[in-house]
Amino acid sequence: MIWFLFFILSIYVITIGLLIYGFTKVKNYQKEDLKPRTSFTIIVPFRDEEENLPNLLQSFSNLNYPKNLFEVILVDDNSSEKIQILNSKFQVFIIDNIRVSNSPKKDAIATAMQHIKTKWVITTDADCLVPKNWLLTFDNYIQQHDVSILAGAVTYQCENSFLDHFQQLDLTSLQGATIGSFGLGNAFMCNGANFAYTKSLFEKLNGFDGNNKIASGDDVFLLQKAANLFPDKVDYLKAKEAIVITKPTENWKSLFYQRVRWAAKTSSYQSNFGKVLGLIVLFGNLGFVIGFLFCVLAIWPCPFFVLLAFSKFIIDFILLYKTNQFLTKTRIKSLVLSSLLYPFFSSTVALYSLFGTYEWKGRRFRN
Repeated sequence: MIWFLFFILSIYVITIGLLIYGFTKVKNYQKEDLKPRTSFTIIVPFRDEEENLPNLLQSFSNLNYPKNLFEVILVDDNSSEKIQILNSKFQVFIIDNIRVSNSPKKDAIATAMQHIKTKWVITTDADCLVPKNWLLTFDNYIQQHDVSILAGAVTYQCENSFLDHFQQLDLTSLQGATIGSFGLGNAFMCNGANFAYTKSLFEKLNGFDGNNKIASGDDVFLLQKAANLFPDKVDYLKAKEAIVITKPTENWKSLFYQRVRWAAKTSSYQSNFGKVLGLIVLFGNLGFVIGFLFCVLAIWPCPFFVLLAFSKFIIDFILLYKTNQFLTKTRIKSLVLSSLLYPFFSSTVALYSLFGTYEWKGRRFRN
């Protein structure tokens, strides 16, 4: 068993090392003074977001982009109260979601697609804030590169609590793996809170056909279909001025269900790289948990577990540090405690996602 865990750890370290290499291969992008040319439709699916939507719309109002080159479609997924938009500085439409599948968010985007007249679509979430040069940076990159799908970064707006710091660390690791996979030419993951693609590509891919039985994954499944069929048209926008800010969850139960929802779609990935990476990360975290328990029960000598834990911590830290430098201007907080807790949390989420149910937006879904 000791040698098996050592083997798993070695594979884990090599894999994270490759992601670090891929992360460095994706160069930081700085927008230039190009005249805006790209027309965008921003799609925002929402459900009972009375508190968050006004803040998101205000961030749209502050965009440094011609108002005639973008419009906003808000897709109401059966909210308990109807919202009204008054005195908007840009074109904004509110439409009702047409449910045809097990995925409310995919249905919302597909519903909005029936109303889109622009070439480019960009999706975000109701609890997000976009930076003022968000669309301008996307536009500049699109003008300079022949792409049809473009993923961007997402980070949290955190308070000074351990729960927020833990979530920031978790999201940082996911963003690092995302960027690293793009750098390795095996893009398999992105975040729908900052995700752009052409309407024509969406139609060529037949939208979400093939995965609309899965509640989430409006972003990753579309990306994987595109990466499989049109790899040269898929890219990552590694630009600080295009990072979208979102809210962390408010309690551990919500965080657990959110991560279960994210993990539940892994088995349905089209990307073999994504599947293999998911298994390596799972076994790496399970190996940590098993090693800890064996050490506590005196089945194994503790120095072996310390070596295992230290090796994992170092390689994880390098990826987290590089990613955090890109995402935020603050240092990583609660690193040691979060790193010790994360393998237990991640392993529980992964195992539960195989057979459990989860709650999302007041609804219950089965994996």
